[in-house]
Amino acid sequence: MPALIEIVSVIDAAPSVVFDLKRDMDVHDASLRSSQETAVTSTGRRQLALGDEVTFHARHFGLRWRMTSRITVYERPDRFVDEQTRGPFRLLRHEHQFHNLNGVGTQMTDRLWVVAPLGPMGTVVTRALIAPYLRRLLSQRAVHIKHLAEASHS
Repeated sequence: MPALIEIVSVIDAAPSVVFDLKRDMDVHDASLRSSQETAVTSTGRRQLALGDEVTFHARHFGLRWRMTSRITVYERPDRFVDEQTRGPFRLLRHEHQFHNLNGVGTQMTDRLWVVAPLGPMGTVVTRALIAPYLRRLLSQRAVHIKHLAEASHS
């Protein structure tokens, strides 16, 4: 059974602004400098679109990680989804939603489902170690996006 991580942020900026920041790989890289995470797109463009693949390289838990995801849903400015196609997890699906708060901002919701390999042992490791770690990374990214979006709004 997948572990679900959900992060909800309220941002004082339009959904289109937040959406575009969230799919920008330069913003992604800047938000996760502490893990030396970088993202390389299959197209060379820095803004993700439907069907694009992005490969992430990072250092987590003292190890080098590599994971490739594809944008499988793209509904600007409301939602996009990326799903792991190659990498360390049995399943990783990340849904990004942007809800207009009647012209006073955006509710940004990250929902990430993750399943580690190794059956029951992987489930224990996911719940005890991986899910809390990924929650911190998603929260860190959300704070970064909020800061950028609100700075551009003022």
